[in-house]
Amino acid sequence: MVIQRWQSLLLLVAAVMMGCYTFCSLAQVQTELFTLDFKSMGFSYEGEATAGGYTGTFLGTWYFFTLSLTTTLLFIVDIFLYGNPVTQRRICFVGILMLVATVATAGCLGYNAVVGMQQIEWSSVAYVAPFLAVVSAIFASNRIQSDLNKLRAADRIR
Repeated sequence: MVIQRWQSLLLLVAAVMMGCYTFCSLAQVQTELFTLDFKSMGFSYEGEATAGGYTGTFLGTWYFFTLSLTTTLLFIVDIFLYGNPVTQRRICFVGILMLVATVATAGCLGYNAVVGMQQIEWSSVAYVAPFLAVVSAIFASNRIQSDLNKLRAADRIR
C-alpha cells in the first residue's frame, strides 16, 4: 500500500504559496505625497527618493511577518511528519488556523491603511496565494485522514 504522496505535494503547494505571501508585495497604498508598498515586513516608501523625498520604512509590521513565516515553516515541517499521521493532521489543522489568522491580520492592516490614506490596490498575490494555500492544506488534511483510515483498516485485518 502506497501512501503519503498527495498530501506531501499539497503541503508543499501550501508552503510555497505562503512563502510567496510572506515575501511578495501585497498591496500599493497611494497618498497625495507618496506611494507605499505593503509587504509582510511593513509599509515602505516606493521608488527612489529625489529632492529630499521619503525613504525607508513607513510602518514596520514584524508581527505580521513572523506570523506569516511561521505558517510557511509549519507547512514545511508538516511534510516531514509522514511517519506520524495523527500529529501530521494536527499540525496541518494548526497551520490552517494560522493561515486564517495571517490573512485576517493582512486585512486589518490594509483596512487601517485605507482609513488613514486614500487608496489601496491589492495585488493578486494577496488573493490567490492564501486561497490556494488553504485549499491545498484542507485537501492535504483530508488525504492524511484517508491514510489514517487505511492504516487502521490494515491493522484490523491482522
